[in-house]
Amino acid sequence: MGTGKGEFLELFKAKKPIMGMIHLKGNNNEEKLEIAKREIDEMIENGIDAVIIENYFGSTENVEEVLRYIYAERKNIIYGLNILKDDHKSFELANQFEAKFIQLDSVAGHLTIEEDVQFHDFISKQREQTNAFVLGGVRFKYQPYLSGRSLEEDLKIGMTRCDAIVVTGEGTGLETDLNKIIEFRTIMGKNFPLIVGAGITAENFHNQLTLADGAIMGSYLKDSYKDDGYVSPEHIQQFMTEVQKFRTVMSVL
Repeated sequence: MGTGKGEFLELFKAKKPIMGMIHLKGNNNEEKLEIAKREIDEMIENGIDAVIIENYFGSTENVEEVLRYIYAERKNIIYGLNILKDDHKSFELANQFEAKFIQLDSVAGHLTIEEDVQFHDFISKQREQTNAFVLGGVRFKYQPYLSGRSLEEDLKIGMTRCDAIVVTGEGTGLETDLNKIIEFRTIMGKNFPLIVGAGITAENFHNQLTLADGAIMGSYLKDSYKDDGYVSPEHIQQFMTEVQKFRTVMSVL
């Protein structure tokens, strides 16, 4: 397991990596797999730096099937996973299929103090037994706030439990408030990776990625700009063209 906190970013050749969500859209298992294969190709071929396989519209079994395909046929790409509401399964599948990283929607703040003791033991043990990096949310979309701790306390605890913190706004596809990103960055300092996990667009990415180290994108890459659409190569190309310009400018600063 990588313990140097900057190591997650070293997975990527490019600065400010963009990770694309595979939501597992489809009417049946066969269609979900075929759409996932196509969307993986469309993302990687058009410049997205990594894909995340998530049981957003599909099941855990669908995630496993896509990971099995990647492991057999596309192992050269950078891939991660997020099993919503089942952190244990995320680690299990990451280890089985050698995923580079796992996204956990929350690593601090979402549990009562008593429950958090058990979670700390769980996450510590799992991280010792995996080679996958962990991306962890704090005050994440749709997650409860039950710790009673301050944001600063929860962030600092969260930073001991993962390799990058993920920040979002209130919901899927909704812009993450710039002031929230600033607050996270101020508390975390400059050296710990901060990933914007929702609501990145061609209009706001410059300001957000000046502060953050990368982004996870789903809805904006779809033809409808909504989570239930199909991935649009044109949207990806247009967005990544702007990202490349931004990276060029950042590299000379």
